[in-house]
Amino acid sequence: YAHDKLMELFRKYTIIGGMPEVLSNFIFNRDLNTLAKIYERLIVSYQDDVEKYADTPLKENVLRHIIGSAFQYAGQRITFDKFGGSNYRSKEMGEAFRTLEKTMLLKLVYPITHVKIPAEEKHRRSPKLILLDTGLVNYSSGTQKQLFISPRIDEVYQGKIAEHVVAQELTALNHSVRTRLNFWVREERNSQAETDYVLPYEDKLIPVEVKYGASGRLRSLHMFMDAAPHNQALRVYSGAMKVEDLRTQSGKSFKLISLPFYLVSQIEKILDRLA
Repeated sequence: YAHDKLMELFRKYTIIGGMPEVLSNFIFNRDLNTLAKIYERLIVSYQDDVEKYADTPLKENVLRHIIGSAFQYAGQRITFDKFGGSNYRSKEMGEAFRTLEKTMLLKLVYPITHVKIPAEEKHRRSPKLILLDTGLVNYSSGTQKQLFISPRIDEVYQGKIAEHVVAQELTALNHSVRTRLNFWVREERNSQAETDYVLPYEDKLIPVEVKYGASGRLRSLHMFMDAAPHNQALRVYSGAMKVEDLRTQSGKSFKLISLPFYLVSQIEKILDRLA
């Protein structure tokens, strides 16, 4: 009964983000236009802080370049070599990215190719880039206005903002800083099959897709389920919660649990209930 209201509140949260000063200002003023200076100041302060983490002038420059460019690539797979239109090579760029990952400004989400625990990350394949805060991403990429006028989070910026905020919600579920967020790709190099994320739950790796539309169109998720030793899959979208009994193309039956964005934080409880 509260779905529409909760989706509207989550959409506002996705637009604004969760930085304390930003939230405080919005609660007091209720005006998105007053937030621009705060976002800008936060990004500049991150760039000013690089001297703490750089031991050479070159690393300082690389770190500043990443901070200035990274928000445009949020939720996307990236390559280190010449990242963000620079001339910096893979080695120096990779080292700088790993430094910023330790500061928790960003997260590199690496793929796995297996459907069983343990999840073995493939560091030779391109990672997805997830930033500290979706509000900062929206401000830097200019998507705040689109989100404000769109009725659905998952249709803005080719769905990347939706994927990004779900990554943040899934990261918040982790009970240990050592727990990594991953996504799945097929072992074959030329394959296009890819699920947005995988969620370790008990002794399973559960695929998570962030998509709107018909259940049968989730082709990569169906491929994952064909190989998986269990029968549970997750879809996050703007619709109401539902559970569907589906079959893959090869005939394997599985349950697709579709959750609205505001219930991602409750995934483990929902899986427990449906077990």
